[in-house]
Amino acid sequence: MKHIFDDVSSKCSKLTTTSYSTSFSLGIKVLNKKLHRPIYGIYGFVRFADEIVDTFHDYDKFKLFEEFKKDTYKAIENKISLNPILNSFQHVVNTYKIDIKLIDTFLDSMEMDLHPQVYDAKKYDLYILGSAEVVGLMCLQVFVNGDKDMYQDLKPYAMSLGSAFQKINFLRDANSDYLDLGRTYFPNIDMKNFSENDKLKIENDIEEDFKKALIGIKKLKHSSRGGVYLAYIYYYNLFRKIKSLPSTRLLEERIRVPNSDKFILMCQSLVKNQLNWI
Repeated sequence: MKHIFDDVSSKCSKLTTTSYSTSFSLGIKVLNKKLHRPIYGIYGFVRFADEIVDTFHDYDKFKLFEEFKKDTYKAIENKISLNPILNSFQHVVNTYKIDIKLIDTFLDSMEMDLHPQVYDAKKYDLYILGSAEVVGLMCLQVFVNGDKDMYQDLKPYAMSLGSAFQKINFLRDANSDYLDLGRTYFPNIDMKNFSENDKLKIENDIEEDFKKALIGIKKLKHSSRGGVYLAYIYYYNLFRKIKSLPSTRLLEERIRVPNSDKFILMCQSLVKNQLNWI
């Protein structure tokens, strides 16, 4: 029966999420239960695309990505895929009418990582749009469930939140991106001489994204607000930790928030959301 296959597909997306991200897994748990499967579906798709370009170095990444891209569009068109991750994703896309342009933009940014890039301001903004902001918009289409006015109202805030998350990822992963993958996303910055002033400029930019994003989080429906706020809090605490460290540390190690701290933050966020203290 098809519903059994769809259930297996959804469980694969959930397993992908829980295996790769403690933060997002806990954030999803705080969402209303009816939102779990679609958000797992989006995360599983995004994670698989990212894995192809970031980690499959012993394989033909160009070929793998091209096949994944074609299979994505086929899955959406046919409303089924034998790839359980894509089957789960297509179900989300078709159920919540996710704009295909968001998917195009995301895949374009992932494809940028297959080629050596020198990022100027325009290309940097384009990459963040595709790799993070449109992912936030995919999730937003699930959260508003067809309410077009609410989507348009919350769209800029969702983009700001995605932007903040991605820029923090760039700082957190500066060590592996630069030393292992040879990537530098920040424009006009020489990572060999990454200074405190460089770091401060990026942090000020992220702070503005966070301020704007919080306005939108407060406007979300109760069904999604708690989970999104929890992801916001996780990343803001990671951001605070990065801010407290010298620029040289970012090229020496991957900065993390311990899981024990994440659980404390989850409890605090749940209480704030229930009491409308966000």
